Amino acid sequence: MLKSSRHTKGFCSRLCESETRFLCQRSAVPSRRRVASWFRRLLGVCRLFCVPAATAMNRESLAAGERLVSPAYVRQGFEARRSHEHLIRLLLEKGKCPEDGWDESTLELFLHELAIMDSNNFLGNCGVGEREGRVASALVARRHYRFIHGIGRSGDIAAVQPKAAGSSLLNKITNSLVLDIIKLAGVRTVANCFVVPMATGMSLTLCFLTLRHKRPKAKYIIWPRIDQKSCFKSMITAGFEPVVIENVLEGDELCTDLKAVEAKVQELGPDHVLCIHSTTSCFAPRVPDRLEELAVICANYGIPHVVNNAYGVQSSKCMHLIQQGSRVGRIDAFVQSLDKNFMVPVGGAIIAGFNDSFIQEISKMYPGRASASPSLDVLITLLSLGSNGYKKLLKERKEMFSYLSDELKKLSEAYNERLLHTPRNPISLAVTLKTLDEHHDKTVTQLGSMLFTRQVSGARLEYKLRESRDLCFVHSCIPSI
Repeated sequence: MLKSSRHTKGFCSRLCESETRFLCQRSAVPSRRRVASWFRRLLGVCRLFCVPAATAMNRESLAAGERLVSPAYVRQGFEARRSHEHLIRLLLEKGKCPEDGWDESTLELFLHELAIMDSNNFLGNCGVGEREGRVASALVARRHYRFIHGIGRSGDIAAVQPKAAGSSLLNKITNSLVLDIIKLAGVRTVANCFVVPMATGMSLTLCFLTLRHKRPKAKYIIWPRIDQKSCFKSMITAGFEPVVIENVLEGDELCTDLKAVEAKVQELGPDHVLCIHSTTSCFAPRVPDRLEELAVICANYGIPHVVNNAYGVQSSKCMHLIQQGSRVGRIDAFVQSLDKNFMVPVGGAIIAGFNDSFIQEISKMYPGRASASPSLDVLITLLSLGSNGYKKLLKERKEMFSYLSDELKKLSEAYNERLLHTPRNPISLAVTLKTLDEHHDKTVTQLGSMLFTRQVSGARLEYKLRESRDLCFVHSCIPSI
């Protein structure tokens, strides 16, 4: 029999202790007695995974089964079930991504056990409120593994729902696993993170809105230029004026103009600057911002620093820049996309940082409850891959990038073109297309359409006119692992 683990019970307790304290302070909750009752009920269902395996199939049920089938066969099946439950217990006990990925049967057992802890799946449940997990289509219910209540509460996306203990556990476990992966990818000192059901742009907006309460005089966001609309719109949507800092050309690379950034801080005044909004992952010939130097500027002037790390988790270089920036200066939050880094459907992001209380403030800024789909997707993915599987994908991406770089260099030289030298960009490559441009001004864009119709997606072509040279770039990017 599996022994009940006090460590596992402790982990489950910690998942909801903070929420109990939070609820006790809310005027909507009449007494501590009610909260204590709710806590005991939640902790009881958490212990579903902590007590001996006979909880799921008690001795009476086993004995009844042995009257129908050979006791030896029943015990063999029972031992097989215990092996699945052992993996679940370890997950709850450690709160980290397992080294080896789970098989689908273990995953589905785990998700089913979590789902039946939500009130909408209780046998004989009678929901009379306006939001009781009602779903008209059985197909929709199965698509979501019957997790219908979503995550969080009206005051905090990370809060526990009393009538959705399973969904709350799913949310807490997912955030714990994602934090473990971020540390594995290179940001060892990250303090906290959470999955938010919005893409990168809106997640950045949430960070800016949280900073607004800390810096009421601020009107501007200093932003080293990167040509991506969502980054720009995230600042506009939050109600701030982006102050664009043009990059400087060093060789083939477009780099951060640190002198211009600091001069703009002095010109506007630190109190009027909400933050510096920097970028790691980007398209060549742009290279990641000089995060260490920007972090030092932020620390010196007392200005927050938000990093757009959209598809940087897969890059050890990008993650190293964030780790070093936090070590030598200031980084308040960094945001990364779920689909670009974890190969799940679009619609989720991770907000992480080095100050636990600030990340909690961001989570409380999210209005209302939220969809559990992004959390469910990344949880299934990480449990399927395991940390070893994810590390293998990171290694393969580096190898593929190196191979692509070598082959593009050979191809470009064969046609009198050149692969731009951008060693500080570990994700994207750029090739000149001057030969095409000399023949016809539309041939460059035609090449883009030809690549797309031949099922080559992700490449980007840009027509650039410069004073000293006429260049065209094709971005061959690997933003997904």
